[in-house]
Amino acid sequence: MGQTFIVADDHPLFRGALREVLGSLPEEAKIVEAADFDEAAKAIADHPEADLMLLDLNMPGTSGLSGLALLRAEHPSVPIAIVSASEDAPIVARALDLGASGFIPKSASFDEMRRAVGQLLLGEVYVPDDISLEGQRDVEVTELIQRIRTLTPQQTRVLAMLGRGLLNKQIAYELGISEATIKAHVSAVLLKLGVDSRTQAVIRLSKLGIDLERGFAA
Repeated sequence: MGQTFIVADDHPLFRGALREVLGSLPEEAKIVEAADFDEAAKAIADHPEADLMLLDLNMPGTSGLSGLALLRAEHPSVPIAIVSASEDAPIVARALDLGASGFIPKSASFDEMRRAVGQLLLGEVYVPDDISLEGQRDVEVTELIQRIRTLTPQQTRVLAMLGRGLLNKQIAYELGISEATIKAHVSAVLLKLGVDSRTQAVIRLSKLGIDLERGFAA
């Protein structure tokens, strides 16, 4: 049957490079491409049996860790590896803590990417040897990530929109549900984050590195 991969990146040339890497593997590869976050979310929903998703941290429709958190919450059985031009060790550590299976820098050679994908397919975690995660985990950030991982997929969506500064009415419109339901979701999110207000939630999220215009920053 071969293996199914989802390549989510807004740069066509880099998607092409990843296609070449995946096409060089021993087994036949079915490659599903996505150029923005909505396409990525649809691809993983349409292919829940996918062997691996390669996800760019910054794509249109989401920013940084929010997309990873949402996809991990909705599809916990699909391994997701981050592929990014940013090689910032704290971000790598946070991505792994949020459930990523590995991190592949865009600067990696063809052979390194191929080796990384091979390890990921074996169920191993892949991080380049030159990225050290020692001492990169802040206790407060780790605790916050653990709280975020207790959110349901819908609560994760609401949290991302709170980070963008949207009001309950706006969130309700975007998600197509009632404002009363959004209010209940916001209350649950605040409770799980251990804060009393939306403002405190945004302040806590700043510990992850948050861009108030676009959501979680990479």
